[in-house]
Amino acid sequence: MMRLFPIKLKTYLLMTNAISIAVILGFLFFCYSRMLLDVSTLYWLGGATLLAGALSFVLNFVLIRPLEKSVTRIGDVAGDIASGKLGMEVPIVGPTEFRQLAERFNSMSRQLKASFEQIQQSENSRRELVANVAHDLRTPLALLQSHAEAIQDGLVQEEERHKYLQTIRLEAIRLGALVQHLFELSRIDAGQEPFVPHRVALEDVLVQTLNAFAPSLEKKNLQVNVQLPEHSPIVLSMETYLRRILGNLLDNAIRHSPIGARLVFSAEYGLNDELIIRLEDEGDGIAELDRERVFERFYRTDHSRKRDGSGSGLGLAIARSLVERQGGRIGVNPAERGGSVFWFTVPSEETSHLRGSKDE
Repeated sequence: MMRLFPIKLKTYLLMTNAISIAVILGFLFFCYSRMLLDVSTLYWLGGATLLAGALSFVLNFVLIRPLEKSVTRIGDVAGDIASGKLGMEVPIVGPTEFRQLAERFNSMSRQLKASFEQIQQSENSRRELVANVAHDLRTPLALLQSHAEAIQDGLVQEEERHKYLQTIRLEAIRLGALVQHLFELSRIDAGQEPFVPHRVALEDVLVQTLNAFAPSLEKKNLQVNVQLPEHSPIVLSMETYLRRILGNLLDNAIRHSPIGARLVFSAEYGLNDELIIRLEDEGDGIAELDRERVFERFYRTDHSRKRDGSGSGLGLAIARSLVERQGGRIGVNPAERGGSVFWFTVPSEETSHLRGSKDE
């Protein structure tokens, strides 16, 4: 196989121009050798060819320089990207082909940067997740170990034995809940949670959820107000999904509400055939910087850490995963009288019916 020596673009194009001039001169000498041209005509045509070639050489040299700079610039930026300087772009100049090349190169650079940032964010989230899991496991495990050793070594008085055993039981329950939540998240992320939406009455699921949390509500003397549309909303979801979402939001509201506070469940029809469900509490509220992160795994605000360590930090993350699994949105806003308003959307078959009635 013939191996070509590497040459620059400018040199290659100028060599092409010189070869074309040489071909023309060779053709003139061929015509002269065949006596198709006389000496005078040969000189005139040869001189004209050399003059035109010289002008063409100069013009090519001048016109090729911007193209050479564009190619060199792309090569330099490609080298910078290879060395880790992501997101760099080249100017879009020159002929159509070079402009298309520059546009595609810039698009590739942007996509590469976005992909790298996504990978970096995923890696940071993974590290944070591991650190948070270790933090949430270390404390109860140390407590279980110390209490068990104290009982085993006979350091606990008989009247305190029940208290120690109760603490061990509660910490074991907490660890079990944490493991169960991690298992649920892994199943949702892996797509192993079946999702077959059907007609679900929101009122029925809400009553079941409130009954399940009745002891927790009574323990803190919390009042719950429910404000639903006149006709009981029918949503397109799975009853288990909806119950878990409402339960996780309600559990979070209970843990962060003061004794004797009020919780308000409300729902209204929104756009795009969806129902907006809200839960308002009277807690300390969430800082603006924390609102974007409260749905992350193991993320807790300072207030929640100080007030109650019973939460796993996964309830809101599970709620978000389930809401997004059924094509909805979830978020949190500040309440008018203090506290927070958690909301999420779920597809509804009632919206299109109500719109049709209004149009008539």
